[in-house]
Amino acid sequence: MNSHESKLSPKATCKYSDDGLVITIDGPAGAGKTTISKILAKRLNYRYIDTGALYRAVAYEARKADIAPDNDHALELLLDGVVFDFKNSSTDPRIYSKGQDISKSIRTPEITMLASAVSAREPVRRFLLDIQRNFGKDKRVVFEGRDMGTVVFPEADVKFFLIASYQTRARRRFEQMAGQNSQTLAQVEQDMRKRDADDTTRNIAPLAPADDAILIDSTRLSLEQVTEAMLRHIHHIFSQSNPL
Repeated sequence: MNSHESKLSPKATCKYSDDGLVITIDGPAGAGKTTISKILAKRLNYRYIDTGALYRAVAYEARKADIAPDNDHALELLLDGVVFDFKNSSTDPRIYSKGQDISKSIRTPEITMLASAVSAREPVRRFLLDIQRNFGKDKRVVFEGRDMGTVVFPEADVKFFLIASYQTRARRRFEQMAGQNSQTLAQVEQDMRKRDADDTTRNIAPLAPADDAILIDSTRLSLEQVTEAMLRHIHHIFSQSNPL
């Protein structure tokens, strides 16, 4: 952290201009994006959008329709009739497809891998790009994803990129999925490495930090420490753009 950044109190709630900010948090699976994004959005009183859930939702609908992830024509036809929406709840945001809550159905290992495949398809990215930008038009929002700061919101007010070691990421994902599937810790890490390889080498919007993203390694940091680091950066950036 830069020494000249202001320190916020541990449980501070930040409030900025009436216009608000667009904040993006990118990074690979298991780096802590989901949990941190939710915490940060709550502390800022912002809306939280899990864009990865949108790709999972497309994968879920493609599997249900028996469409191969590389069949661009069939995917385009499928998306013509799809309507996704996020709704807040007392626990986690819920995602709906055609009015049906599919929040649990999109969290299986099969859908996870399929989502990585469909996310590289041009019709899918084009379809979801408009949806994601529409969510951000009113600002005051935290977007979690893989290309939020590079493709979807290249002009975002604040961009973060979270990383962590493979061992840490695999353990976090394994514990998160406890009781939901029969994968071993080694299998979770193997899937994670494959997905990273797919995401970082794809031709369309490969996983990578934006040039102006703030890189945070969460391997040895607690959730509170990561959140505080982000809040300090946000406060510093906002202070620079809005001097007294």
